[in-house]
Parts: sequence; structure tokens; C-alpha cells
Amino acid sequence: MITKEVKHDLVVKFGNDARNTGDAKVQVALLTARINDLQGHFKANPKDHASRRGLLKMVGQRRRLLKYIKNRNIDEYRTLIAELGLRK
Repeated sequence: MITKEVKHDLVVKFGNDARNTGDAKVQVALLTARINDLQGHFKANPKDHASRRGLLKMVGQRRRLLKYIKNRNIDEYRTLIAELGLRK
């Protein structure tokens, strides 16, 4: 589970303001944190298929948001995936 403090730090870092939670970069950062947090859960519970479905929905949502960012500003997209450690 992501703590309130971690979530606030991500919003400030990627949204440049504590209230800018709707920005696509912030949403991608929060989804990435939640996805990374679930990795330990699946190591302990490999048969939890209901949560795996939720994970796949989060991954799909993140992929759509990244595609949106890429189409709007390729430089912003490249810096975001570098900061989050996504792709290559």
C-alpha cells in the first residue's frame, strides 16, 4: 500500500504542485508506484487471480496515459520514462 506521504511526494514531484493530481504524468507515477507495490503481493500469493486482473487493468491504464503523453510531447515522455525506470 502506498502511504499518504509517498503519494504526496509523487504528486509534488511530477505535478509541480500538491493539488495537481489530474496531470497525466502524476497519474502515471501513481500507477507505477501501485504496480511496483503489488509485485511483493504476487510473490506471496501466486494464485490471487482477482488482484492480478486489477493489476492488468492498471498496466493498461498506464499504457494509455503514456501513449497520450507521447503524442503530446515526446521529450516530456522520454524524461518521464527515464525518471520512473520504465521501458529500456
